[in-house]
Amino acid sequence: MEAEPRGHPSASGAPAYGRQPAHVCPDFHVAVELVGRRWSGAILYALADGPHFFADLAHAVPGLSDRLLSQRLRELEAEGLVERSVHDGPPARVSYALTEKGRALSPALRELRTWAKRWNLAS
Repeated sequence: MEAEPRGHPSASGAPAYGRQPAHVCPDFHVAVELVGRRWSGAILYALADGPHFFADLAHAVPGLSDRLLSQRLRELEAEGLVERSVHDGPPARVSYALTEKGRALSPALRELRTWAKRWNLAS
């Protein structure tokens, strides 16, 4: 007698075979795509402890080019997650900080970091 394949349990603990998957909330989908875009989550995580100058952010996220950092910061600013401040010089310097909307995302990013470390995703 062959054993029946085991499915992933549903929220009730019963196998979910033959059931329709839950519909993905459009807001969730947009959020995951935004944070999951290459480098965006790392930039947001680096900004979670307070404002930083551009050069400090570039240093905090190894492997990220200045061009791509600038592009991602513009995208995050357009989404209302990051605000840009210009400080008088010479030379003039630019810093970035999370907005209220961006700070509200910080607990989720910390949880994601905890999950990633628990499952050793970097190795």
